[in-house]
Amino acid sequence: MAAFVAVLLCSNLIGVHKVSYANLPFYGEYIFGAGVLFFPISYLFGDILTEVYGYARSRKVIWAGFGGLIFASVMAYVVTSLPAARTMSLGQIDALNLIFGQTPRIVAASLIAFWVGEFVNSFVLAKLKILTSGKWLWMRTIGSTIFGEMADSLIFYPIAFFGTWSNEQLISVMIGNYFIKVLWEVLATPFTYVIVGFLKRAEQEDHYDRDTDFNPFTLET
Repeated sequence: MAAFVAVLLCSNLIGVHKVSYANLPFYGEYIFGAGVLFFPISYLFGDILTEVYGYARSRKVIWAGFGGLIFASVMAYVVTSLPAARTMSLGQIDALNLIFGQTPRIVAASLIAFWVGEFVNSFVLAKLKILTSGKWLWMRTIGSTIFGEMADSLIFYPIAFFGTWSNEQLISVMIGNYFIKVLWEVLATPFTYVIVGFLKRAEQEDHYDRDTDFNPFTLET
């Protein structure tokens, strides 16, 4: 849980404003947000938690991450709202405000997209585990990520940047980031197998959510 929250906070605070690109063969300039290189790790944690411990315990971790994001947003608002001492230059003040002075739109977009995306990811994986009788872990992790990251991307980018970015950049970054997130999950599949296998043996745990209450607003196990 600590690692999950740490990855979530870092990916939302570092690189969220940076738009980068890579020149790909036969495609050309591929535009993506820099934060996307690390954010999918949170989905990897979510997959492992749900696969081993079940939806109910993963739900608690998601709420812990949600609380961490709220605290980080409040702290960023307070820090950037405080008057700057005369020892700080205008350049330092502007840089600090640019990095941490998130608008209410971005904060709302981050919180809503994270909450919906993570719960969609956990729900789909838990249901697929029952449908497949615990087989084909790769299909469950990739399939849940496809739906979870789709929900996250479709919510975050329009809420956060519509009207401030051009429609071309908004769509390009949204689509580009989505495919990077899914590709990240595909590449991480071997590591997922290793970690899941280790935890199941060490914890003597392999939960199936057959009788689970999937209500995201309860914390009962």
